[in-house]
Amino acid sequence: MQFSSYEDLRSRLLSRTITCEEVVRFYLERIESHRSDNIYITVFHERALERAKALDRKLREGGSPGKLFGMPMAIKDNIAIKGEGLTCASKILEQYESVYNATSVLRLEEEDAVFLGKTNMDEFAMGSSNENSAFGNVPNPFDKTRVPGGSSGGSAAAVASGLAMVALGSDTGGSVRQPAGFCNIVGLKPTYGRISRYGLVAFASSFDQIGVLAGNCDDAALVLSVMAGKDGRDATSSSHAVADYASEMASVSVEGLKIGVPKEYFPESLNRDVSGMVNAKLAELRDQGAELVPVTLPDSEYAIAAYYILVTAEASSNLARFDGARYGYRSEKSEDLAAMYVNSRSEGFGREVKRRIMLGTYVLSAGYYDTYYKKAQQVRRLFQDRYREALEKVDVIAGPTSPFPPFGLGDKTDDPLEMYLADVFTVPASIVGMPAVSVPLGFDSLHLPVGMHLICNFFEEGKMLGIARHIHRSL
Repeated sequence: MQFSSYEDLRSRLLSRTITCEEVVRFYLERIESHRSDNIYITVFHERALERAKALDRKLREGGSPGKLFGMPMAIKDNIAIKGEGLTCASKILEQYESVYNATSVLRLEEEDAVFLGKTNMDEFAMGSSNENSAFGNVPNPFDKTRVPGGSSGGSAAAVASGLAMVALGSDTGGSVRQPAGFCNIVGLKPTYGRISRYGLVAFASSFDQIGVLAGNCDDAALVLSVMAGKDGRDATSSSHAVADYASEMASVSVEGLKIGVPKEYFPESLNRDVSGMVNAKLAELRDQGAELVPVTLPDSEYAIAAYYILVTAEASSNLARFDGARYGYRSEKSEDLAAMYVNSRSEGFGREVKRRIMLGTYVLSAGYYDTYYKKAQQVRRLFQDRYREALEKVDVIAGPTSPFPPFGLGDKTDDPLEMYLADVFTVPASIVGMPAVSVPLGFDSLHLPVGMHLICNFFEEGKMLGIARHIHRSL
């Protein structure tokens, strides 16, 4: 039972060639057969089947099918579904069950989507390889000795392995786009505020966004259109009108398209296969009528430094609530209140989370706030100005998604600075809050996936996905 896209699945469901229950059973069986890959933390066996049966009944009784009728979806385990676990892949929340639904979940279920389960991830979305999970790592679907990327590695692997048609992830500095690039799928981070963050466990609140991982741009656009829009429960959500993404995608033409190509995205250290494949695709677009416009984004070398100062500062504040007092893990070594706090957090959090809490506390401390945090905020504003200026001259900024193909399991776990550089090309879009997408380019000389990264101006997701779709379809 194979489906080329949701459009293909939907046509079969509505013609009653197959049923939602048959589709869900098919996916659940595939998930079970891939259990050793550790992609799902929780599988909703009963919930998903009950949902599928209810949808079949709705169709038989003449009900109007929603926009996502029967779409089998996975969801990263830092997004809330009422009555289900919400672990964030951390020991500190291992037994926690959500008491409410995220806005994105409500909107997707209103349009008849079916959730299959919660996917593995880097603990509290902190990582670039999915090796920081308290539940173990996830292998890359194309080479089990390599990483799938992170922090949404489980969601990316689920889609790439055919264990879900579409998956939700979260993107703080590239955590949807980088694993999409490593897993040969489409990974979309929308404009900051385009999708409500209500129900997304916070890592760095001014960066975090729910994103979409899908096998193609049409499915990503459809899911985005359902989730997008103002939410009264999230003050950071935008009231900007939700576009007709399908129409905007269809109107995109390569002829006359201005593609900004920053020299800063093609350093000498860039992997040779990655550089060659991205440049070959740019040349192909130029031959089809696009104009390649050299752009300069000075100070790009400060992106990673500014990003990690800002997100660790926000993380140290956001994760203060996990103290063993109200919910989650509590250490048995709690002879007094201070010991309970210290031991619960020491035992409950993993190494990378503790590293970032310590860094964030340091940069916010007296005597260092102006030197680090304030300066990083100034750099952030500078980046916003630089990217606005560049996108006044071009339609899109293009480059590699990652400076290298998927790396080996364990290769970078002992060198956090080297690990952080995996996000060097995705971080800038997160700093400025612009939409970005990773689209597959194919496979390198070792048969490892390579992705191309696109950035557009605020709320231009439709145009960006139209460009990405053209690139993807030309493979």
